[in-house]
Amino acid sequence: MVAHCLSVELESADGHDDTMLDPQQRIWGFETNFGGLAELSLVKANQLMPKPRHLSWEEAAAPGLVNSTAYRQLVSRNGAAMKQGDNVLIWGASGGLGSYATQLALAGGATPVCVVSSPEKAELCRRMGAAAVIDRDAEDYRFWRDEHTQDPGEWRRFGGRIRELTGGEDVDIVLEHPGRETFGASVYVTRRGGTVVTCASTTGYEHAYDNRYLWMSLKRIVGSHFANYREAWEANRLIAKGRVHPTLSRVYPLAETGRAAHEVHANRHQGKVGILALAPAEGLGVRDRELRERHLPAINRFRAPVARTVGSGA
Repeated sequence: MVAHCLSVELESADGHDDTMLDPQQRIWGFETNFGGLAELSLVKANQLMPKPRHLSWEEAAAPGLVNSTAYRQLVSRNGAAMKQGDNVLIWGASGGLGSYATQLALAGGATPVCVVSSPEKAELCRRMGAAAVIDRDAEDYRFWRDEHTQDPGEWRRFGGRIRELTGGEDVDIVLEHPGRETFGASVYVTRRGGTVVTCASTTGYEHAYDNRYLWMSLKRIVGSHFANYREAWEANRLIAKGRVHPTLSRVYPLAETGRAAHEVHANRHQGKVGILALAPAEGLGVRDRELRERHLPAINRFRAPVARTVGSGA
């Protein structure tokens, strides 16, 4: 079994339709902790999901948080309700959240427009199957003139680049998580009637955007946080069916927590964070090995060069 991180009491009627709306909803291992970083942990039975049999334990641990989060943001009716033919702008598309969002878009018949920060990360997105990739560092997008002033000219330049990659179309959905640095641009480039779905603010919580481009074009901003029970199960099912693959490139032992954190701080990683393995993986059963051999070519497409990456984990 693998565990997802939704902890909820379900004592309130508020959460009966969507468990994320329960007033007692917490993220296990972060907001509540029953051994989340220990060798032995206490979890509720409804946190447990079947381990995809073709994956190692480290690979199976990697998608638990970010794959579920991306699923709710993009696929679920509680997020953007992505459909075939949609153009989806994905910030940090080679990272933990973005790499799963890219795969979910491709698997769902949408076109991901992947924004990354290096040629190596751009290549990883192409290996996942994405054709529309923007290296924001190489193209030198600067959405802020100074600490207090954004540059609408850069928004327009960015929007023009997106249309070059989509055949003249704007994006239907923006998967937002950088926050302050990119939010104004995200609202601007979204198509009329489109949706910006936000789940984080890694560059700052105080977002600034020009509201004229929101209200006059009937766009929506949707707040999204992890996933409810059903969404977590559906996201894990896609992993088990081999439709979505973990983007794992390196495993760190618990003793190297500091090194893993430094690599992430320096943005040298692909995927979310290094997995801190408490025990080495011990052999797979015969059926597991057969499944693994069947899926291995696809899994390897999502691996980046180890020298450049940390890997992803939960």
